[in-house]
Amino acid sequence: MFNKFTVLIEKDEDGMLIAKVPDLPGCHTQAKTIPELLKRIKEAIELCLEVKKLHHEKISPVEFVGVQQIELRV
Repeated sequence: MFNKFTVLIEKDEDGMLIAKVPDLPGCHTQAKTIPELLKRIKEAIELCLEVKKLHHEKISPVEFVGVQQIELRV
């Protein structure tokens, strides 16, 4: 059985890439490259799913609509 998870990727002020999975609160990781980040987030998702299964928690899917960047003068 396959499930699709939305992964949000950001770059921090030090240039590290950070991946977060909105469907799984607390499921995140970081890496210096996209290939390494994707490998690590897959591992993190698997671990988060194991924990949810152990605690009999349901996954509450978030419907991904899009991403917008808003520019404001501050």
